[in-house]
Amino acid sequence: MDSKQNKQIIRQAYDMYMRKDIEGILALLDDKVEWTGYDSDYIPFAGTHHGKDQVAQFFSKLEQAQEALRFEPAQFIAEDDKVAVTGTASYHVKATGKDYDSPWAHVFTVRDGKIVRFQQFNHTGAAETAYRPGQAAGVSGQRPAQH
Repeated sequence: MDSKQNKQIIRQAYDMYMRKDIEGILALLDDKVEWTGYDSDYIPFAGTHHGKDQVAQFFSKLEQAQEALRFEPAQFIAEDDKVAVTGTASYHVKATGKDYDSPWAHVFTVRDGKIVRFQQFNHTGAAETAYRPGQAAGVSGQRPAQH
């Protein structure tokens, strides 16, 4: 597949995410997919996940832990088997009641029409602060929860 086709697969995955069609996303993944984010003691879905079952658990934990108040992919850049996507988001952490903003970048590797690797980069300080119990609001890019 060429970079244009790979970019279309990733756009399709984001459309599915916006519709909460996790089964559709899982169908786009290679059976041995590697899904990578940073490690955290506070964020239940953080870390690296291997295979479709672990990625399904990632999405389940993500849904249980936070709500996307705003999730906006902005640019899709493709070359060879890589697709990079940049965007911004705002999240509400259910356990702490805190909100945080985060610019993000996602890098996908696509082979033979399947996503074989995902790597996430975001504002880890804001996320950690929002998930950490007992932190004051307004730190590291987070804003107080609005009810």
